[in-house]
Amino acid sequence: MDLDERKLKILNAIIKSYLETGEPVGSRTISKCEDIGLSSATIRNEMADLEEMGYIIQPHTSSGRVPTDLGYRLYVDNMMKNRLDSLDKKEQELAEMKEFLDDKVEKVEKLLEDTAKLLASNTNYATMVTTPVNKSRKLKFIQLSLIEEGKILCVVVTQKNTVKNRIINIEEPITSEDVLKMNLLINTALSGLSFEEINVGLISRITNQAGDNANLVRDIIDIIGLTLTSNDDFRVYTSGANNIFKYPELSETQTASEIISTFEEKKLLTALVENNNADKEEKDDIQVYIGSESNVSSMKDCSIVTATYEIEDGVKGTIGIIGPKRMDYEKVVESLNAVKDQLGMKFKKQDKKDKDGES
Repeated sequence: MDLDERKLKILNAIIKSYLETGEPVGSRTISKCEDIGLSSATIRNEMADLEEMGYIIQPHTSSGRVPTDLGYRLYVDNMMKNRLDSLDKKEQELAEMKEFLDDKVEKVEKLLEDTAKLLASNTNYATMVTTPVNKSRKLKFIQLSLIEEGKILCVVVTQKNTVKNRIINIEEPITSEDVLKMNLLINTALSGLSFEEINVGLISRITNQAGDNANLVRDIIDIIGLTLTSNDDFRVYTSGANNIFKYPELSETQTASEIISTFEEKKLLTALVENNNADKEEKDDIQVYIGSESNVSSMKDCSIVTATYEIEDGVKGTIGIIGPKRMDYEKVVESLNAVKDQLGMKFKKQDKKDKDGES
């Protein structure tokens, strides 16, 4: 049986819909595609042929179809061929996209660097500003594919369209049908949930349903959890570390050296922000850590005051001011309140400007 143009269009529509939603695709969904122009009955007949040819599979009698590895291979091969046919145009589009993204990244970095410098200059203390991160990231869907014997590709997509790929090595043989069942099981149970909503009871129910593949499903859920909580783009921008020499209690050689080292390496500052933000939702927005309260030994003679700025629901960053324990707390809190509001507004304004420029 030949794969004619009509079947190829239907197969492409099934794959594109499944990649977007993670849900089995029915004939009614395909009939709504503008370039198909066929009745649901005709599409069902063509889908039956595609299934017989091995390009799609029907997980359950009452559900739609999902692509097989053979279907994905045909889709990718055609995509790469079309890409080569229009390479010059694509290269130009990619270059323009890269220029836009680089420009946007530079603007964000410059904004955060300037904020740290402004605070350091106005307060005469050391400062830090972190990039905003999404604290309420939710799973959109996962896609599991058996790429070769002993290896499964796990693609995790969040609702903000962050995509993470992981190769899972497996010792026991597994079939494409098993992989498909795990796809449906995990997507049905976890799609739309955040890391906090994926609790022990839910994981137990999923692994019980997975039967012999319980350990593999547990590994996949671990990958999902890491994706939902990862902050790969997290950065800490600092300024004014040399201001500590203005205060005799901090300018002693050993103390100053330890504080400067902390600012240069930034690892301890990152840990400070992550640890102290863990339960911030239940605390006041402004946090003050005096001496050893920060759990950073090099800062035992310092006070650290932090504030949270928010650019959209769940996407937050931290501003911090570090100085002697005798710092002007009132001025510091006023400065942080003013800056966090301005910083949030600038992010939203820049984001609106970028969106308006795209339209």
